Amino acid sequence: MSGRRVLQKTGLYITDIPPQLLARVPAEQRGPGLGRDAVRLLVSRGGEPVSLHPFRELPELMRPGDVLVVNTSTTLAAAVDARLGGEDLVVHFSTRGDGGRWAVELRTPAGGGTTRPRPGGPAGAVVELPDGGRLLLEEPLAAGADRLWWARPLPAPYEVPALLRAFGRPIRYAYTERDQPLSAHQTVFAVPAADGSGSAEMPSAGRPFTAELVARLVSRGVQFAPLVLHTGVASQESHEPPYPERYEVSPTTAGLVNAARATGGRVIAVGTTAVRALESAADEAGRVRPAAGWTDLVVTPERGVRVVDGLLTGLHEPGASHLQMLEAVAGRDAVRLGYAEALARLCLWHEFGDVHLLLKDEIRNQPHC
Repeated sequence: MSGRRVLQKTGLYITDIPPQLLARVPAEQRGPGLGRDAVRLLVSRGGEPVSLHPFRELPELMRPGDVLVVNTSTTLAAAVDARLGGEDLVVHFSTRGDGGRWAVELRTPAGGGTTRPRPGGPAGAVVELPDGGRLLLEEPLAAGADRLWWARPLPAPYEVPALLRAFGRPIRYAYTERDQPLSAHQTVFAVPAADGSGSAEMPSAGRPFTAELVARLVSRGVQFAPLVLHTGVASQESHEPPYPERYEVSPTTAGLVNAARATGGRVIAVGTTAVRALESAADEAGRVRPAAGWTDLVVTPERGVRVVDGLLTGLHEPGASHLQMLEAVAGRDAVRLGYAEALARLCLWHEFGDVHLLLKDEIRNQPHC
């Protein structure tokens, strides 16, 4: 199906990320006096030349009346050491489901705080947790895919959030230099959920924002519209489309976005998660309704976007399904030129790296007379 296809490594944007362009530590650890906002900001629009700015210049690139839509999901310490039979494992708790179940990913320890992917299952297997609890593996999260499985924590009732607070650590991939404290994986927008839900991996587009930068944006007349999408684990190996995720768009946020669109303000999503939630709550005319539940929406160029005028996001891997969303927002030329400039200017990839603002081509998208 077109909605589930994945861009292949065709060289349209980039075939490989040079190792020196992987962001191995957060920006504030790269030198004395640096903060989270010490990253760079690429700006792409249609076929126009790409510009490069310090991220601190974002307020000057926004207009009064613009709305920045931000994801307030908090990041969980979602990786926990465990055992299955005689096998050492790392369990990644991906998504809190209904009826007490969690979607989990099983990985094999590989040293240095990183892990290797491992097929899930089999059904009926019991994973032993460090506090004496257990996980009963029940079924794959999606037909034909065995990487993520639904698991039932035992004995019931069993509180996974308490397990994560006591024994969990943030999910870490091999390109990073070392484990980071959970605070390094939280954004300034994060609000803990009452039921302990959260994101397995940080909604990282919001990471460079600081309280001071938010204040400057508000002073410029930019509004912030919060929503929630609890992100599951990414697929660094197989570049799969995102799985269904929980989201919530409040009446207040729906009203802010609709008002901006009615008065000529731009709606800029901070992160692909914000696009997915906002577009899931929009009707075909682009009017956003309050909504909550699960979304399996995959935004593609064929589907397009109905609400979003721009997207602030990190730099994505070759073949990542997120590249389809970038094309849907800004067009293929903007993505192609942006990634060429990212390589030429030695921008940094991944959650601790530089960011990319993609804007609709306003000339191309203006109504015809």
